[in-house]
Amino acid sequence: MRYSVITINYNNREGLKHTIDSVVCQTYNELEFIIIDGGSTDGSVDIIKEYGKHITYWVSEKDHGIYHAMNKGVAQAHGDYCIFMNSGDCFQSPNVLDFLKDYQEDIICGKVFKGGSSIPCGHNKPTITLVDLMRGSLPHQAMFIKRDLLVKHPYDERYKILSDWKFCLETIVLDNCTFRNIDIVVADYDTNGISTNSNGLLPKERELILKEMFPSRILADYQRLYPVDDELLDQARLLTQTIRARKLVKRFSSLLLRLINK
Repeated sequence: MRYSVITINYNNREGLKHTIDSVVCQTYNELEFIIIDGGSTDGSVDIIKEYGKHITYWVSEKDHGIYHAMNKGVAQAHGDYCIFMNSGDCFQSPNVLDFLKDYQEDIICGKVFKGGSSIPCGHNKPTITLVDLMRGSLPHQAMFIKRDLLVKHPYDERYKILSDWKFCLETIVLDNCTFRNIDIVVADYDTNGISTNSNGLLPKERELILKEMFPSRILADYQRLYPVDDELLDQARLLTQTIRARKLVKRFSSLLLRLINK
């Protein structure tokens, strides 16, 4: 199994160095390392040249944004799987890739430590559905994606922060590609990136993508389900398996709502 590790960088010299260090110390040797720099002026290129013997391909030139750069990285990749470890993000341990070499699914997703936390974040169920993705995104720093899938579904460069979420909707939901969720912590996620400092852009892009991809009746169901906690949904399904149980649940919930609204 061969991996293509793709790093996107723009004027993040120190973050880039941390990322490179975490890649070059991987004990698994079947990988190529690709760096797409957006024309940095802060000395990032000096760092890239310093580690030149470990880098399969790199370029430093102006681009049209993060997803344009990511697509450029895919175009240079030759591995079976791609993983995007952007500047500031780091592999959590030197042997992460050794744990993954026996999996074969189209998308394999692990966990991340976010912003220095020691609590793993990510998808927590063995399967994944439309509602799961509508409630949140998968951490791209922990996603191993078959290169062929990225070629078939390139990132939509019209969006600034949620094109990877749109990619998941396209591939996992609409194309029904194979998916495996694993408990391995793949990366330490740098929270200083654009996706966590979006200045209100995230909900706008989410709404645009949903309207683009799904008819209004599916979106109406999304609006109904989104506020309801997963555990509460599962409990409701179990509690309403008979007509008598449904009637009791309705009476109890109506009583509870009256008490809350007093």
